[in-house]
Amino acid sequence: MSDPTELGLHHFQALCGEALLSKKRIFERAAEVMGIALDLQSEPIYRALLAREKLGSTAIGEGVAIPHCRINPLSEAAGCLVSLKEPIDYGSTDGSEVDIIFVLLVPEQATQDHLNLLAGLARVFSESETRAKVRSANSAGQLTDLFITGAAP
Repeated sequence: MSDPTELGLHHFQALCGEALLSKKRIFERAAEVMGIALDLQSEPIYRALLAREKLGSTAIGEGVAIPHCRINPLSEAAGCLVSLKEPIDYGSTDGSEVDIIFVLLVPEQATQDHLNLLAGLARVFSESETRAKVRSANSAGQLTDLFITGAAP
C-alpha cells in the first residue's frame, strides 16, 4: 500500500477478521480502539461517524467503505483499517457488500487535508491487488504491515 505518513496519517490501527454485522457495530468497535489509542472518549467518535454516515453511505464500491468524520480534540489524522469475517450490506452504490472498512478521523480544522486523505485512500483501495491482500490477511499485524510496507500477508 503506502506509508501512512505519506497520506498524512499519523496514527494507525488495524482490526482483522472482525465478526461485526452492522455499520453501528463497526463504528462502535473502531471508536473503542481508536479512542484508546488516541486517549479520547469513544462515544463522541462513534456519534460523529454515525452522524456522517446518515448524510449518505461512505461505501466506495468493490466491497470497500471509508467512513470519516472530523473530531474536535484531535490534532493529527488517524485511521483504523477493519477487515470483516463476512461482508455486510452497507448501502453501496454498486450493490456490493462491504468487508473492508477504513475509518478515518481528522482534526476539525483539517478541511483540505481531509479531502486529500479521502482521495489518497480511494486511490489505494481502487487497486484490486490491494483489496485482495487485505482480504487474505490473517491478523491485525499483517494488515499493519500491508498498510505500512505494502508487503503481502
